[in-house]
Amino acid sequence: ETMNAANAVPAFVYGEEIDVTELVTLRTKIKEIVDQEFGVRMTFLPFLIKAASIALDHEPRVNSHVNADCSEITIKGVHNIGVAMDTPHGLIVPNIKNVQSLSVIEIAKELNRLQGLGRQNKLGRDDLTGGTFTLSNIGVVGGTYCTPLIAVPEVCIGALGRFQKVPRFDEAGNVVPRTIMTAGFSADHRVIDGITIARFVTH
Repeated sequence: ETMNAANAVPAFVYGEEIDVTELVTLRTKIKEIVDQEFGVRMTFLPFLIKAASIALDHEPRVNSHVNADCSEITIKGVHNIGVAMDTPHGLIVPNIKNVQSLSVIEIAKELNRLQGLGRQNKLGRDDLTGGTFTLSNIGVVGGTYCTPLIAVPEVCIGALGRFQKVPRFDEAGNVVPRTIMTAGFSADHRVIDGITIARFVTH
């Protein structure tokens, strides 16, 4: 039913390469400290979830719901960010509530909780409903590019590809190694235009 609803949406796709070199450095510095002091497994995803929330502050229309005939658009005041998870029981999309008010460590804690419950097939209804924006981390299994289906009634979804170290030119014209993440976004063109998604990704 959800897929049928998504297929009925006039969606467009936006792709981008995002330089995450500094993020890799930061995570390397704090990973063991966070694990020892907070007992939290710190992956890259909590940082990317928080970054998405900050971008939603700048482009709130991306964080909205729309009804079937697009006669009503509701911009959501909270950022309940869904995370697609591959579990032994199939694909599920729980969401982290109120990301706009959480620190990266708090997001990581909640992500760890949802992943654990997902593996055990014990996620509750509250964990699986109320999402306002969704991310799919295809990079965790080595994926690079993807055109994700919108989780209706949401109006945008992002697919995050794997990190790759590639050569880039710096400002002086020297070739330097940089870590790049590919990302693809599908958006409801009735609600959002390309420039809005471009600004969202830039933030």
